[in-house]
Order: sequence, then structure tokens, then C-alpha cells
Amino acid sequence: MGQVWIDGKLVDKEQAKVSVYDHGLLYGDGCFEGIRAYNGRILKLRSHLKRMYGSAERIRLKPAYTADQVDKAIRQTLETNGMKDAYIRLIFTRGVGTLGLHPFRCPVSGTIIITDKIQLYPPELYEKGMKVIVAKRPRIPIACLDPAIKSLNYLNNILAKIEAIDADVLEAIMLNIEGYVSECTGDNIFMIKSGQIITPPTEAGMLHGVTRQFVIDTIAPAAGHKVQQKMLKLPELLKADEVFLTGTAAEIIGVNQIDDTKIGCGKVGDITRKLADEFRRRVKENAPED
Repeated sequence: MGQVWIDGKLVDKEQAKVSVYDHGLLYGDGCFEGIRAYNGRILKLRSHLKRMYGSAERIRLKPAYTADQVDKAIRQTLETNGMKDAYIRLIFTRGVGTLGLHPFRCPVSGTIIITDKIQLYPPELYEKGMKVIVAKRPRIPIACLDPAIKSLNYLNNILAKIEAIDADVLEAIMLNIEGYVSECTGDNIFMIKSGQIITPPTEAGMLHGVTRQFVIDTIAPAAGHKVQQKMLKLPELLKADEVFLTGTAAEIIGVNQIDDTKIGCGKVGDITRKLADEFRRRVKENAPED
């Protein structure tokens, strides 16, 4: 049946409910993390918790539990559900309050931990690569909403995702309002040109991806590559030899086409495949929890 951890208690997922007065539901007022467990180890858990508590601090939400308590609760939920390989959704809501926007009339924030399975993309796309589009909708500017906040309000991303679905693909690249490549609706983006791996910097207006940083710090160097961070315009991206996406749920997946432009040879490139193989080897053998 499955158990969900809500505010200190494990309950059957069919009974896992929040109040209609919770500001997380009423206004998207809260933050979340998507985390993965591999073979009983929780990949980059401490990095995810650091980002989660950073998001909470930025929106002035006081978590009801410490990071150590949440760490313990995640492991308890995995154990209760008998899961060694899982997708973990950690959520902080502002909590139950009034119908007005006032966030500080919610005396106690809510905490939810879900452990389940997730598959964003069909397995065959990891072999042959996936087609994506460029969304017409730009990313919200940093000055309007700090992308370092992994907010419960994902409407900007969802509207771009709808563009992708309408185009019969599963992902869309989002540009910032200056026209620079930012990220996708749920993944960070990298390109490879003449053996050089390049990814936009966080100043381009995207989420500080944990898997993205794992690729930069660990996976790419282990495969004999360095990653350069620089601002990218779309024409430069379209001329790449290879393009790939990273994310907790997506892991590493190659892109073979952007809009009507074939990327490289129109298949998953050699370097992308090498990086994906290195990623899978590391997370399955001994996923780092730092």
C-alpha cells in the first residue's frame, strides 16, 4: 500500500492529506526537493537538504524539523516501504493559515516525505536520444523570483512543459528574457563542442541543480573532462556536437534534436554516453551521500 511521512507520522498513502487551508495548496507557498536512493544509499542527500533549507530560509519559512530529523525520517520512510531504489519527494509547506496571503499567519509549517518510483522518459530515449523544443515562454527573471528557491509554485515551468507536450515531445529548453539558454522545464542542460563540455552558469537564471553539480565536480572529471560554465545563445547550442540534460529524476539523457535542428549525428554522442555510464556506475556501486 505504501506509507507517507506527514508531520511526524507515517500514514497509508490513501490517507495522506493536507488541509485545504494550507498555504502550500492555496498559494504554492513552500519548497520541495526531488531526491534519489540507489541500492540503499541516498544520492547527495546532504546537498539536497542544504538546498532545501536554503530555499526555506529565502522564503522565510521556518521548518518544523531539523535537517538531522528530516534525514532520519527519510530513511525511516524508505525502510518502512521496503525500498532501496526510490524517488524521494521532500516538501515543506507554509502550513495551515488564513485565506489571505499573509504568510506569517500560518503558525506551523508542514513537512511531507514521499518515497515512490519515477520514470520521466521511456528507456529507449536514453539509447537513441530525445527531441526537445525551445519554449516561447521565457524563464522568470532572477530579480522577480530567485531560481535558487525550489518553490512549490512551478507554473512557469509547467506552462513551458505544456508547449513541449503540444509539440509531441517531453521537454522544452527555456531561455531567459535576454535570450540566453537557461535550463529545461525540469532538467539542467549541457552541450559539447570539439570535446569541450559547456553548461550555462547559474546567472543565466536556472536552478542550482544537484545532479548538474555532481556532473561538474565528479562525473566529468572521472571521465577525463572539465566543464566550462558560460552564457550560451541558442545558435551556439544548435551547433553543438552533443547536448545532454541532467536531473535527479532524469539522471543523464542525450538530446538528438532541438526543434527542427539535428544535434551532431542525431544520436546520443560518445561523450554523453561515457558520462551516463560513469554516473550509473557510481550511483549503483556506492552513491555518495554528501
